[in-house]
Amino acid sequence: MAAAESSPKLRMSGIALVMAVVSPALEVTAVLVWAGLPEEWMPRLTVTPQSAVGVTFPAVGAFLLYYRPRLKLAWLMCVGGLAAGVSDVMAAYMMRVAADGHLVLAGYLRFPNLVGWAVCGVTLTLLLPMYSPDGRLPSPRWRVVPIVGATALAAEMLRNALRPDPPLATYPYPAVIPNPLQVPALAPYLSTIDVVAWTVIYVSMALAAISLASRLRYASPVVRRQIGWPLFAFTGYIICLIVASFRVELTWPAIIWAGLIPIAIAFSAMRYRLYGIDTVVSRTFVAAGLLVVVSAVYFGIGAASSLVVAGYDQVAGLAAALFAGAFFQPLRRALQRAVDRMLYGDVGDPGLLAERLTEAIRRGDPAKALTSVVGVLREGLAVEGVAVVVIDGEPRYVENGQVGEEQRRVPLVWHGEQVGHLLVGLPGARRFPAAHNERMLAAVTPYVADVAHAVRMAADLQRSRERILTTREEERRRLRRDLHDGLGQSLSSMAMIINIARSRLKDSPDSADTLLLQLRSGMDAVAGDIRELVYGLRPPALDDLGLARAVRDLAGQSSPAISIEVEVDGDLSELPAAVEVAVYRIVQEALTNVRRHAEARTACVVLRREESVLRVTVRDDGRGLPKGHRAGVGLGSMRERAAELGGICVVSGLPDAGTQVEVMLPLSSTGTGMGTGAAWDRGHRPAATERSTTERSTTERSTTERPTRERSS
Repeated sequence: MAAAESSPKLRMSGIALVMAVVSPALEVTAVLVWAGLPEEWMPRLTVTPQSAVGVTFPAVGAFLLYYRPRLKLAWLMCVGGLAAGVSDVMAAYMMRVAADGHLVLAGYLRFPNLVGWAVCGVTLTLLLPMYSPDGRLPSPRWRVVPIVGATALAAEMLRNALRPDPPLATYPYPAVIPNPLQVPALAPYLSTIDVVAWTVIYVSMALAAISLASRLRYASPVVRRQIGWPLFAFTGYIICLIVASFRVELTWPAIIWAGLIPIAIAFSAMRYRLYGIDTVVSRTFVAAGLLVVVSAVYFGIGAASSLVVAGYDQVAGLAAALFAGAFFQPLRRALQRAVDRMLYGDVGDPGLLAERLTEAIRRGDPAKALTSVVGVLREGLAVEGVAVVVIDGEPRYVENGQVGEEQRRVPLVWHGEQVGHLLVGLPGARRFPAAHNERMLAAVTPYVADVAHAVRMAADLQRSRERILTTREEERRRLRRDLHDGLGQSLSSMAMIINIARSRLKDSPDSADTLLLQLRSGMDAVAGDIRELVYGLRPPALDDLGLARAVRDLAGQSSPAISIEVEVDGDLSELPAAVEVAVYRIVQEALTNVRRHAEARTACVVLRREESVLRVTVRDDGRGLPKGHRAGVGLGSMRERAAELGGICVVSGLPDAGTQVEVMLPLSSTGTGMGTGAAWDRGHRPAATERSTTERSTTERSTTERPTRERSS
């Protein structure tokens, strides 16, 4: 069964292969014959668009038939290309035979030349565009176009086949090639038939191209891109052919374009090998516009300069070049916007879409802005659905339309950090989506990344507030438990001892004295519990000594083997209570790490108050941070204390090079709350973040560990 099915395929492929070999061979033969003609028998044009057709069309047609044996377009290309080869070789031999003196035989060779020309015209300029890209007409009403066009081609062929011999005086060659089928009675009507026939031929060719354009309205996005290639190719060829009919010197663009038509059809027919036709169209229009305008500016300025400053040709050329160069980039952008508008409508302008995104971002909080942004993106990209996935954000997923399974995933990066993904669905009902989306996505992705980052920051802020509230309530519950179960029970027990001692004071003084001694011990325990509660709320050293002396007291509690210096720069009095506690606890934790883990000989604590920032630095000469170091509970608590006040805590260090803890806390009235560090952070970055590449990577890693740890908790 498989062999039986493959046999017709092989036969058809073999026939197409023969055409693909024979047709270029005929064209090569024609060129060789033309090259050997005497000069007086050499026509003005020996290479025409038909020559390019005979070389390229059968080869591409055979290639398509190998993969799709029943493709009508491929057979039209093979037949039309072979007809072009026959026509060209017969025309060459006709002139060769006439030059050798066999004029009658040359007259008979004209007929296969005309038949090949007519078959080539019908198949390639009428039927091929009409049946592209799926081998069917757009509708039955379009049948009249190939019929009328074929009739006009047949009329032109018959006119040349039946025309009477012209007089030798007007003949361009040394002798008249006689026409065996001439009809002298047609002589008065030949010019009229020629004008009418060619008019109908050109109109039919234009209508064939229009039939391709009419398919765009209701076609799917993939089919639209398939139609775009042959539409672009045939439209360009028709324009070049019409121009060449007025100026023979401009035939070469038509020849080159004719050779490109089968390549465009191959891209269209092989569905899975499509390229961005809109990119080709866009760049062609932009390049053409630039060429025309820049040339006009250059030659215009050059001509005007030569009139004003005659004799200074170099100055005029330089001025023209400068003006042309100045206009180049703005003109390119303007032409690109105009072409985008032409191809895609209002949604084709990246600047307009960016303005819409900006308006959507300003509408409300980040969550609402993200919803609006997704809607604007779906409309601007003209796709079936758009979704945004925010990493650790709230909401985490926002969708507009149906993204579907065949989605495109675009990473959203904010200042080097990935904050989410943009999911783009399949193209909607639009002409050319693919390359257009590339330009649009490149323009709008930064806006979406900014919104995703804002959503993450809002979620981090909300989680921080919830964590602060939870911590506060947990602290209240702890205090209540300690007061009720510890201090309350102790006071109740002391009250009972007092009552018992009073009852025994007269009858048993010794027993009462023992109870009072117990009461005294209980009061000492209560006083210790109260001191612990108070110390847990706020270190007493801050109220007794102040921040500077309290930090020095902490340094003095270290081991004698470690020399710790404390430097104070600026007035540390009248600091906010929260800032004092945070600095004291951070320094306490940092010095604890120095004593336990650093193996250092010296350490230094620096407290520096600036206009709106309090800087705290703790550094040592110990073993530093090992490679692959991960922050523990102590480092995490320092960062959390700084972050609660809107500050920054950076831990940096290299192996065997010591460790440094840098803390910056805002001191303004608005800088003592959570999430207010962004405004002053731009001008107060830690010095360690600029020290080395390795330290910068450590800093970035340490600053991003805090929200990760907070989310995991």
